[in-house]
Amino acid sequence: MDKLKKLKSILKEMGSVLVAYSAGVDSTFLLKVARDCLGSKVLAVTADSPTYQSQELKFSKKMARELGVRHKVIKTLELEDKNFIKNPVDRCYFCKSELFSRLRKIAKDTRLNFVADASNVSDKKDFRPGSIAKNELGVRSPLQEAGFTKEDIRIFSKKLGLKTWDKPQLACLASRIPYGKKISSPVLSRINKAEEFLRKAGFKQVRLRHYDGLCRIEVAKSEISLLAHKSDLVAGRLKKMGYNYITLDLEGYRTGSMNEVIK
Repeated sequence: MDKLKKLKSILKEMGSVLVAYSAGVDSTFLLKVARDCLGSKVLAVTADSPTYQSQELKFSKKMARELGVRHKVIKTLELEDKNFIKNPVDRCYFCKSELFSRLRKIAKDTRLNFVADASNVSDKKDFRPGSIAKNELGVRSPLQEAGFTKEDIRIFSKKLGLKTWDKPQLACLASRIPYGKKISSPVLSRINKAEEFLRKAGFKQVRLRHYDGLCRIEVAKSEISLLAHKSDLVAGRLKKMGYNYITLDLEGYRTGSMNEVIK
C-alpha cells in the first residue's frame, strides 16, 4: 500500500477529525486529504496568538474556504503561562498542552472522534518536546502514521495542485528566542515585523534569531549573496526596529538551530 492510500485508510478509520491547522505545507496537505476522505466530518482549527506569524491567520482562512472545510479560529493563551514565558528547553510542551487541550474540548463539543496534527516522520529528527503533550492528550498524527516525510508531503501536495507545495517552512516565533530568555508579546511582535520586512525584501526562507540588541539572520544558502548585496538596506531597517547589531549566519537556514546548544 502506498503512503497516500495508507493515509486515506487511516483517515477513513478515524471517521471524523479536527485538524490543528497552521496553514503550512503539512497541515494543508493533511486537511485536503481529510476533506476528500471525510467530507463535512472535518473541522480545521487555527490558533491566533502573538507566537504565530500574523499573515498566516489570513492565509488559513483563505485556504480553508478554497478547500471547502469548516474553519474555526481560537485565541490561545500560552503567554499567560509562566512556564512558557520563562522559555525553558521544553517550552513547546507548555504551548502544545494549551493548544491541544483546547482542541480536545472543541472536538468533544462538536462530536468529532479525533484531534489530528500534521507531524510527519521528518519531525522525529529534531528536538520536539511538544510531542509529549500530543501523546498525553491522545492527539493523532496521521501523516506520521502513514510514513510521510516532509519531502513526500511536498511531492504529493504538488500532484494535488496545492499552492502550498513549495511554501517555506513555518515555526512558532518563540523559536527565535534563546532558551532561558523571557518571551514577551513586544519581542514576538518585533521578530514578526522584522521577518515580514525580510520576506518583502526578497528572501523566501528566513529566520531572525533574537538576542536582545543583536539579531542573527538565517536565509537559504542560495540567498546569502543576495543578503550581502542588500546589507545596507537590511541593517538600516532592522536598526530602526531596535537591533544594534545585525549578523548573518553563514551556515544558512536550518530547522531547530536554537536546539544546537542543547547538551
